[in-house]
Amino acid sequence: MFSLLPDSRRSFSSLSEREILALAIAAEEEDGGIYSEFATRLAATYPGSAALFEGMAAEEDEHRRRLLDLYVARFGKRLVPIRREHVRGFLNRKPVWLLKNLTLETARQQVWEMEEGAYRFYMEAAKQVSDAGTRKLLGDLAAQERRHADAADRIDEAVLGAEGRDVEKSENHRQFVLTYVQPGLAGLMDGSVSTLAPVFAAAFATGDTHQTFLVGLAAAIGAGISMGFTEAASDDGKLTGRGSPVKRGLAAGIMTAVGGLGHALPYLIHDFFTATVLAIVVVLIELWAIAFIQNRYMQTPFWRAVMQVVLGGSLVFAAGILIGSA
Repeated sequence: MFSLLPDSRRSFSSLSEREILALAIAAEEEDGGIYSEFATRLAATYPGSAALFEGMAAEEDEHRRRLLDLYVARFGKRLVPIRREHVRGFLNRKPVWLLKNLTLETARQQVWEMEEGAYRFYMEAAKQVSDAGTRKLLGDLAAQERRHADAADRIDEAVLGAEGRDVEKSENHRQFVLTYVQPGLAGLMDGSVSTLAPVFAAAFATGDTHQTFLVGLAAAIGAGISMGFTEAASDDGKLTGRGSPVKRGLAAGIMTAVGGLGHALPYLIHDFFTATVLAIVVVLIELWAIAFIQNRYMQTPFWRAVMQVVLGGSLVFAAGILIGSA
């Protein structure tokens, strides 16, 4: 939802060369640790892919060393304690490497997102620095990270053999997930769940289908506008590669409104009992659809997704009925 709290993070364009180098060092250290963890977790099942992760971790460590040498030569041994979460344009990564049941598909998607983000970071950073040596190093690292992004497809080849996935199709699919599916799913979840309480509270408090529909319409449209602006403002896509903020904002906003309108539209029916039964059926369909999308695109185990979404939705639904009946 939209927040009026001040954003204390720095804009990327305001960073000095010293801060950019320190940020790059911290990012390479984090990425290397993640790849090492992937290798450890997947070694027993996918030894070929685990070896690839180990190689990538070693390369990230080499990048970190080169950056650190340049930093020390130019600015001394005191590193600026700056990380991704301190800079606007970077999103906090979900710690998928800590999942109890880490799948190769989940790791592969994470690899692509990490390397695509690293490539964009170095490209933007190179434009921002003036020192020739620093610019050359950042440009070289950008080129290497671009080649690393192909590692996601090399992981496929190791598992699927010579008939692995088509590279262009894979990249289009990943970009589709980042730009449309992730923000759209977040919007659908927010709209479906957050509007349950006001809609059913209004229904049971008034017993009037028309007033209930108006409350549901206002909640859905308001939530859609809020979610759309929040998503668009969260990330301009330049550093993360998540695509146009306008596209992501529209995906999040529209799906939020759709999620809220789904159980509000039945109250266009004048009979209160019929409208409420139909609204409950729509809610169940919405919650199952969310669980399916999470399983299909986000690699969330289906029954775990069902438990999370249905349990949360049921609690909000119950809260709305209890408040409306009070």
